[in-house]
Amino acid sequence: MGKDIIADIITSIRNVDINRKGMVQVPFTNITKNTVQILLREGFIENVRKHRESGKNFLVLTLRYRRNSKGSYKTLFNLKRISTPGLRIYSNYQQIPKILGGMGIVILSTSRGIMTDREARLERIGGEVLCYIW
Repeated sequence: MGKDIIADIITSIRNVDINRKGMVQVPFTNITKNTVQILLREGFIENVRKHRESGKNFLVLTLRYRRNSKGSYKTLFNLKRISTPGLRIYSNYQQIPKILGGMGIVILSTSRGIMTDREARLERIGGEVLCYIW
């Protein structure tokens, strides 16, 4: 049984967010690249760059924070893994859930690649529900 790459990304981002580090390094694969591009496009992360270390490629993500009126930093997003290797969750385009009434996004793995819930509804295709982000 292989590793759950999406869960590893989510856990890495959540751990870095809790420790207020601001930067996280994730392994470079096609799944991580496409997922990170969605996060960047939707405004959940600030910057992405490719890094090569000892023959392996990594993506270095810079998380986006907002400052409260009290001066403390607060994260912009929460992540939740839905479909796991032991229990795959699939949805057609009509039954894709809306997170916070459309304020959050659902990342799907479809036959046309990894995309958000809005893109999947526009193209009228369903797929595996990977994670929720709000």
